[in-house]
Amino acid sequence: MYWIAQHVYLVPLLPLLAAGVIAVCRQPRRSLAAGLAIGSMGGGLLLSLGAFLHTLQNHGERVVVNFDWFELGAGVVRLGWVLDPLAALMLVMVTFVGLLIFVFSAGYMAHDRNFTRFFGFLSLFAAAMLGLVIANSLLLLFICWELVGLASYLLIGFWYHKPSAAAAAQKAFITTRIGDLGLFLGLLWLYQESGTLLFFDGGAGCLEKAALDHLAGITLGGGLALSTALGLLLFCGAAGKSGQFPLHVWLPDAMEGPTPVSALIHAATMVAAGVFLMARVYPLLDLGPALVPHATTTLTVITWVGAFTALLAASIAVAQNDIKRILAYSTVSQLGYMFLGLGVGGVPVAMFHLITHAFFKALLFLGSGSVIHGCHEEQDIRRMGGLRRLMPLTFATYAIGMLALAGVVPLAGFWSKDEILHAAHGWQPSSAPFYMGLAGAFLTAFYMTRQVVYVFWGKHRGAHHHGKPSSTPHESPPVMTLPLAILAACAVFLGLLGTPAWPWFEGYLTGHAAHFELAHLFSGEVLGLLALSTAVVAAGLATGWSVYGRAKPTEDPLVALLGRFHPVLAHRFYLDELYAVSVIRANAWCGWLADWLDRYVWLGLVRLTAWATIGLAWLSRGFDEWIINGGFDTTCEGARRGGQWLAGLQSARAQNWLRVLGVALTLLVLFLVWLHQGGAS
Repeated sequence: MYWIAQHVYLVPLLPLLAAGVIAVCRQPRRSLAAGLAIGSMGGGLLLSLGAFLHTLQNHGERVVVNFDWFELGAGVVRLGWVLDPLAALMLVMVTFVGLLIFVFSAGYMAHDRNFTRFFGFLSLFAAAMLGLVIANSLLLLFICWELVGLASYLLIGFWYHKPSAAAAAQKAFITTRIGDLGLFLGLLWLYQESGTLLFFDGGAGCLEKAALDHLAGITLGGGLALSTALGLLLFCGAAGKSGQFPLHVWLPDAMEGPTPVSALIHAATMVAAGVFLMARVYPLLDLGPALVPHATTTLTVITWVGAFTALLAASIAVAQNDIKRILAYSTVSQLGYMFLGLGVGGVPVAMFHLITHAFFKALLFLGSGSVIHGCHEEQDIRRMGGLRRLMPLTFATYAIGMLALAGVVPLAGFWSKDEILHAAHGWQPSSAPFYMGLAGAFLTAFYMTRQVVYVFWGKHRGAHHHGKPSSTPHESPPVMTLPLAILAACAVFLGLLGTPAWPWFEGYLTGHAAHFELAHLFSGEVLGLLALSTAVVAAGLATGWSVYGRAKPTEDPLVALLGRFHPVLAHRFYLDELYAVSVIRANAWCGWLADWLDRYVWLGLVRLTAWATIGLAWLSRGFDEWIINGGFDTTCEGARRGGQWLAGLQSARAQNWLRVLGVALTLLVLFLVWLHQGGAS
């Protein structure tokens, strides 16, 4: 099994090779493209299971393989990969959930004319995420991080002929780039201070004791610890990728892509990358300032941001009508819970919810895809209804996913959510995040009940769509329902790995043996919080049923109940509009100003410089031609003419010289005579 630790790079390499081969295939090669993509994920899953077994047999021993990439001056840039329990868990989750999504996609995208290209993009997406998971270098992680962003841009805008899809892809790409700028600055600063970007390097890595001790002793101006500044910059990247406030606005619009893309982004890949990054660099986040022990740490900021995002997104989801958009805001909310768990409980608490959420959220998104497919591309829950009789398999699996997301005991979501609430209850700085988490749990149960009642209960309301008769909804084919059944089983049983009675999940990540103790489940504090959480969820379910169970299908009772506040929720607290009139308008104004400066100032300066240069050139030319060359030429011409005259005197003809002498002698005689006569008188 040690072989897999040395060759774990094969897990991302398989889908990367599949993406490369598919890229050179012709579009009609549907079977080949689907076979390569699904086969690569299947092979990656087998290798991931081998890596997982290796960590089990070796009690979580970390295996690191580093290598020289290229020489840079006197130094060497080094990369590497790592296999530890954190990486092994993510490898199994990404390949397993990804494989099921790939299989589902073969049925969902069967009639799309760009079927081959779609599977190529999916394979690239999976390869980038898997490379990110095993990276032992922040530089390699950043490279894969950006490839994830590129692949998400290609997949969200896959139906680029739709203006909304093209706009959503651009919005996702630009918004996440804002967060990535912080991550990049943190990367550079960390390298400057630690001299390496390798996480683990035999004691010399940036997450190992020597580097951490060095960072702990540095305090910036205002009492801010260097480790806190670095952690906040890295968190900017995580907040962008994982849709945390205020960079969450791209995630709901990402629903414009095909439903399997939504499932892959929201469950196994992109949004999980931010939480994973924070879990990987947790030793840096948990590094308290040595000189200012009571200063605010990165984990404090993460806790408050996560709690606020969880409550904000849950409240927005209450008033949405698009089946996928409701699930999208649910993802934003659940990611907030993960960051809340990371801040108050550490890596095991956050990662447990990440893993369970991946399965039941993939189930819900694929289930929504089955509903949309069965309802002939309808996504408005107000035009559905009665599907539990028309699509029984989809209903049964979707109901399990809904209950898991709501946190109903004993499903997976209950145990992972409760771990977060239990940790938040004991958080010393404040109890507010705990109550914010409870409020979010109530709203989650409420809006999921609302969605299920609208979609599956009552009579079908889509008989006439936009004034035209539509076909009766139908159950999806087995290639789509089989992944739903497998994910539903995982949503039921996966949570048993992290109950208070048997905390296997935490023991696996921390390297400590977990023992089954049923009495711990019935201890006073644990049982009290379990009862409180169950009561809150039950209240949310009951409230949702009482409001929508007998409501008229043509109207939403929440509109009357909330009054003027309902449009605020329906328009997402007008955050997109706020960004449009502030950040986007400021950016547009800066663009206009830059264009005006470029056209009338910088271009004018360039033209003025050009004209001045041309004028100086003409002046130099005139001075050279008329002054320098003119004076020199005139002098030369005079010398030439004098030379010609003298040359004429030296013609070597004797008669000419005799004539000159005769004339001169005559003139001399006349002059002497004139002088003599003048003296005599």
